[in-house]
Amino acid sequence: MTALDAVSVYTPAFRVPIEELAGPLGLTDIQVRLFRRFHGLDRIRLDPDRSLGELLRAAVDGLTALRGNEHRVRYVVHGRAMPVVAPYPHNPLHDLCRELGLGHALAFTVTQQSCASGLLAVELAGRLLAADGAGDSLALVLTGEKAFTRDAQLLPGTSLFGEGASACLVSADGPRDRLLSFVCAQRGEFDAEFGEQSERFHREYRGSLAEVMRRAVAEAGLGFEDVRLVLPHNVNVVTWQRLCLLMDFPVERVLLSNVPDSGHLFCADAFANHRTARDRGLLREGDHYLVATVGAGAGATFSAMVFQH
Repeated sequence: MTALDAVSVYTPAFRVPIEELAGPLGLTDIQVRLFRRFHGLDRIRLDPDRSLGELLRAAVDGLTALRGNEHRVRYVVHGRAMPVVAPYPHNPLHDLCRELGLGHALAFTVTQQSCASGLLAVELAGRLLAADGAGDSLALVLTGEKAFTRDAQLLPGTSLFGEGASACLVSADGPRDRLLSFVCAQRGEFDAEFGEQSERFHREYRGSLAEVMRRAVAEAGLGFEDVRLVLPHNVNVVTWQRLCLLMDFPVERVLLSNVPDSGHLFCADAFANHRTARDRGLLREGDHYLVATVGAGAGATFSAMVFQH
């Protein structure tokens, strides 16, 4: 059973008030007020002095469980929202593998599900390890990106992207943070580039996400009363408030405190929230928690995972 053996997260200390982004992003005063008062955004974490490779390295440096176990790492998977992050022929992922002594591992990137690609990377890593049948092998799953263009930093009317990274050691049969279910609904008709489908996407967004969450909980053999905590994607606060109303789920059990403090960290949201839950003692041994996210771009992906801590 796929498990998160260890999780490390790097988030920059440097935070920018959203008002300071208005000029660079071409936001009006009304749009800034909408992000602050309605969506609950306050500051965005950025790291102008670090490259993508350095962001990922900062996350890996905190992964103490990797030290001495590099030889066990069979796969390195980068879950990424953006399809292109560096000019050819540069490859930050392969450069990082060489730095870490992981040149022997099979390294590749998953981008097909936008911001949901991080969850896909975990599930895929677990399946690959299980298929290999090597009980002590590990996979290193990375997330993290640079908000390097206006399109990469702004989701109009919805969210602002920040920078951060995570590193997870995944095993096929670990003792804790064990994956009980994974549900993914891909909706190719929701192409945000086309106005009519974009409007339909916004109408059906919450219902579609609620459906995959319900399915994930059911496939784990649980009810929502058994879910101690929901770790969301940090798109904004109001989306989750309305989703909780739709699902009759207590919003107090959705970890939303990182939304105003960080912004949307691409695929790293789930793991940043995992660290917060761990640091605050919000999960006890045996607790069940649900991770949910949506990736939108050329189509949409609604994903949910249930773990046992």
